[in-house]
Amino acid sequence: MSGATKDTKDRWTVGQLAGDLGVTTRTLRFYEAEGLISPGRNGTSRVYDHRDRARMRLILRGKRFGMSLPEIREIVGMYDGAASSERRQLQTLLDRLGEITLDLQARQRDLARTLTEVTDVAGQCRRRLDELD
Repeated sequence: MSGATKDTKDRWTVGQLAGDLGVTTRTLRFYEAEGLISPGRNGTSRVYDHRDRARMRLILRGKRFGMSLPEIREIVGMYDGAASSERRQLQTLLDRLGEITLDLQARQRDLARTLTEVTDVAGQCRRRLDELD
């Protein structure tokens, strides 16, 4: 684990898991409210296990990839299934990653065009300033 302390039974407090994952405790509570994680309780304290941690890692990866909450829910929902659902989970994720890749490539092309246009306009401005001197 990176920097967080856990107890001897692979259980984390809300603060420990938040610190380990680099998120806020509010983030963990949000995903709990959404039904994507379900920590146990020790009195009034939330206690997260390896399942919750793995699910949160999937959630955060999905967010980084630009997936919507329903898409993340679908991927995470397959986490607890049998090996056959792992195949489905991987195929679903692979399909979505293909879509994300195409979108990012299109954005990259758009940015390259915009950068070229900005560079051209800046050059025109410099030339015009030179003419005015």
